[in-house]
Amino acid sequence: MVLTLLKAKPERKLAKQICKVVLDHFEKQYSKELGDAWNTVRDILTSPSCWQYAVLLNRFNYPFELEKNLHLKGYHSLFQGSLPYYPQSMKCYLSRTPHRMPSERHQIGNLKQYYLLNAASLLPVLALELRDGEKVLDLCAAPGGKSLALLQCAYPGYLHCNEYDSLRLRWLRQTLESFIPQPLVNVIKVSELDGREMGDAQPETFDKVLVDAPCSNDRSWLFSSDSQKAACRISQRRNLPLLQIELLRSAIKALRPGGLLVYSTCTLSKAENQDVISEVLNSYSNIMPVDIKEMARACSHDFTFAPTGQECGLLVIPDKGKAWGPMYFAKLKKSWTT
Repeated sequence: MVLTLLKAKPERKLAKQICKVVLDHFEKQYSKELGDAWNTVRDILTSPSCWQYAVLLNRFNYPFELEKNLHLKGYHSLFQGSLPYYPQSMKCYLSRTPHRMPSERHQIGNLKQYYLLNAASLLPVLALELRDGEKVLDLCAAPGGKSLALLQCAYPGYLHCNEYDSLRLRWLRQTLESFIPQPLVNVIKVSELDGREMGDAQPETFDKVLVDAPCSNDRSWLFSSDSQKAACRISQRRNLPLLQIELLRSAIKALRPGGLLVYSTCTLSKAENQDVISEVLNSYSNIMPVDIKEMARACSHDFTFAPTGQECGLLVIPDKGKAWGPMYFAKLKKSWTT
């Protein structure tokens, strides 16, 4: 009885922090866009005690003991080799139950052994199919989890991590310093450019480009402590698709012909997901959708997907026992002809 009460208290405390302004707004939009699935998604997003955390192991300071312990605790390896592209060097473990490992502290000179993340955020990285020696751009890179995941997949010839927000840039630098050995840092460039200018600054430079765009971050917005700020965010939300399209246009310019681009967000919003990709596909004759339905089939054991009406776009939605997402991602290819 005492244990039950102790567990229930944090849940009640967190529940009080749910921002009604945001929840009401999401309720109107997502009940239309997701239908009945929204009920389950809402229940999970508003109950942090249901949230799950995946453990991405750092190949540059591999935690063999931790890996053994994760097996003993019932964690299993994500994907288990079922995806068309899944490098052996990437090791990520997850548990079916909501359990969060303690985060490691940042210590100068010592590389961290693992990174905690929403497992769905690895899907855009894997969709990019990074190979050794390629030039890759992470256009909106902070806090650095996807850049770190890219480096678990392959050794790029050049990795450009860009972040326009100066506070988030500091976070990105610390992530890279915490996980990446010095020799590899030499092939990484960190910049603070407005992402909309990258295409003009580095035209047709990159083999692969990841655009993890600024978006309505559904999970964090629901727990906004300042309701006035939340209301302001919601009113400005309609401007986000324009920014996202401008970032994609810049990314397309920076991509070499024959190169691949992956666009991702952590929102359920159709306006920021499918509509953005449709607009780009309708605007360019040399940008082609890449069918990624096979990815959804291959990892349906660990993730729940909502229909997107697109072969090139997938949407992970939180579900019971698979509380990952929201995460939308779409894959595009730049052809040789304009």
